[in-house]
Amino acid sequence: MIVRSLSIKSLILVSLAILIYTFGLFPTLVQKYYSADFYSYISSALRFISSIFPFAIGDIIYVLLIGFVLYKIVRLFKRRKSLKKQDRITIPLQVLNFFLILYIIFKIVWGLNYSRPSISKELGIGNEKYNVKELVMLGNYFVDKTNALKLKQVNVPAYTINELESKSAAAYTIMAQKNKLFQYQNPCLKSVLSPWLISKIGIEGYYAPLSGEANMNMSLPDFVKPYVSCHEIGHQLGIAYEDEANLIGYLTASNSPDVNYQYSANYEMLRYILFEIRMKSPEDYKLLRAKLLPQILADFKTEKEFWRKYNGDMFGYMDAAFDRFLKLNNQKKGTDSYQDIVIWLWNIYKSESQRSESPKIKL
Repeated sequence: MIVRSLSIKSLILVSLAILIYTFGLFPTLVQKYYSADFYSYISSALRFISSIFPFAIGDIIYVLLIGFVLYKIVRLFKRRKSLKKQDRITIPLQVLNFFLILYIIFKIVWGLNYSRPSISKELGIGNEKYNVKELVMLGNYFVDKTNALKLKQVNVPAYTINELESKSAAAYTIMAQKNKLFQYQNPCLKSVLSPWLISKIGIEGYYAPLSGEANMNMSLPDFVKPYVSCHEIGHQLGIAYEDEANLIGYLTASNSPDVNYQYSANYEMLRYILFEIRMKSPEDYKLLRAKLLPQILADFKTEKEFWRKYNGDMFGYMDAAFDRFLKLNNQKKGTDSYQDIVIWLWNIYKSESQRSESPKIKL
């Protein structure tokens, strides 16, 4: 009787999972009926509920899930000698059903956003790739822009999570007047429960789909927090892929009236661009780096030392691996690699530069 009941449940769950997976194969339908409709309501509701609690309930949910799985594994191990023949069927079915339920819930509350069309199309941003000369041109623009913003900074606030939530929500409100994609209701930005653990893993922030929370690593240097908060809020709005959340975060923070938000956004994009230039043209990378203000180089050092503090050995291995990569490939192998965020930044820059001799990157 138990086997029959579990089998029927499995059949229903598998059918539902297949139906959801099949729906995800049609990006236009996903955008119209899920991302722009159903998801906007369910995510807003989740944020409203989560905002009632002053701590990250998403972290607690994950701890409980992990604890539940470990409990079941230990319990099964202890019962291994007393297992019946029927258990060989019921236990695999129970495990299957458990993971099917997780899959279905994940897809419904957020996961289907991975199937939506690229937001670059929705924002009218091209995908034309750049050559090295164009990349260096983009690098020069961002170096000049970031230098200018650094000079405007009076001081960088020691942000609280509530300040980041309110300022970032206000920045999204400004952008929502230009495009409904940026509409952000029921703000819910939380500090992670264990900044030490998250820093050790190497994470700046993350989105918790089951609770609808955008979670921040509040141990980060203050000058990167505005951009990271806007990036994580982008995930709340259904932007699943990291490069797309980078784009949304950049556009939002850079269009904020707060110079600290503008600097944070341009600083982060400059890092992506310089990384790409370092792979494609090391000599140009050195020239661009030499143009940066000492204050920006100090920020680079601060951020580098922050991550080295938590991931010292790994940090050293990554640096050595990257240097080895350049040497092995005669510093040219990376010329066929492209980061989507840099491609979009180039297309925005190119579009704006065609309209003005002094381009301003904006939406």
